[in-house]
Amino acid sequence: MGNKTPLYSAYKEYGGKTIDFGGWDLPVQFSSIKEEHRTVRERAGLFDVSHMGQIKVTGKNTIPFLQKMLTNDLEKAKPGQCQYTAMCYEDGGTVDDLVLYKFSDSEVLLVVNAANIEKDFDWLYSHIEENVTVANVSEGFALLAVQGPEAEKIAQRMTEVPLQNITYFRFQNNVKFAGENVLISRTGYTGEDGFEIYCAPESAMPLWKKIIEEGAEPIGLGARDTLRFEARLALYGQELSKDITPIEAGIGFAVKPDKGVDFIGRDTLKKQKEEGPGRKIVGLEMIDKGIPRSGYKVYDGEKEIGFVTSGTQSPTLGKNVGLAVVNREYTNLDSEISVQIRKKLLKAKVVKTPFYVRKKS
Repeated sequence: MGNKTPLYSAYKEYGGKTIDFGGWDLPVQFSSIKEEHRTVRERAGLFDVSHMGQIKVTGKNTIPFLQKMLTNDLEKAKPGQCQYTAMCYEDGGTVDDLVLYKFSDSEVLLVVNAANIEKDFDWLYSHIEENVTVANVSEGFALLAVQGPEAEKIAQRMTEVPLQNITYFRFQNNVKFAGENVLISRTGYTGEDGFEIYCAPESAMPLWKKIIEEGAEPIGLGARDTLRFEARLALYGQELSKDITPIEAGIGFAVKPDKGVDFIGRDTLKKQKEEGPGRKIVGLEMIDKGIPRSGYKVYDGEKEIGFVTSGTQSPTLGKNVGLAVVNREYTNLDSEISVQIRKKLLKAKVVKTPFYVRKKS
């Protein structure tokens, strides 16, 4: 049996079908992936993301330490701000991509991918410096995400804190939310507006029920994946890995080689940023009939030129699309290439990403 979040017992009640996801028993869907996808794009959905990890870094040297460990520039983040960043190996390969929450110069919370919690903690701990403490505090948190155009309206009914003041990638701690004490941030992984709500494990069930009562629908991992994919948000283990650098993955905006600190992986990433990487991730749209799935090989004629990292039939576009790492000379828009699906080479073309961009209201 896998790990269970504090909301495990609610899945059945709401019709959730569970699967094993990186050692966790999580719901893949409640109604259908397409319906749930549409709910988040048009109204509001509620996700249990309590499997995500939290690592707290504290102490006088927190910022200098993390400046060496992470690719983005922490000096740019003010208290109350979140920042998307990556942690890399010496060769520029990715340990993880994560979101940091800056409470102060001596207290930062890192929110990391579930499957990477121990690896990330060990990597940080193996580089620990004086006046820095690193603690895996994942057990102390449950995490709910309410996402979609109606997310703010639904969430606002549960708190007196004016949520319009929590702007994108900002957070507020110690918020009374439906009677529970939470940290709330305007973040998410869907390409929609929304909030992530960090609470004590015992608060998760009352909050889950209340948010659904107020009009959000429960959403599983299946739609979470198609939503993040359309918005071209990287998934660790697919678009990012120890073999794929942040520059190759297209998250160069989170890499600051000139921040004045020699961070791990900097030399490779600086070079890739300046000269362009030898390969990078592009969007693909199938011309022939077929769905490009993760791991499928990409060809130019007989020559293997890369592989698919993620792919699906996009619920929003109704087209078969994918993301693939390909050699630099094939990254121009409208380049024709082939994807090997089963034993056939099927035609595809390079297209612009993200596949979906939210219309700002």
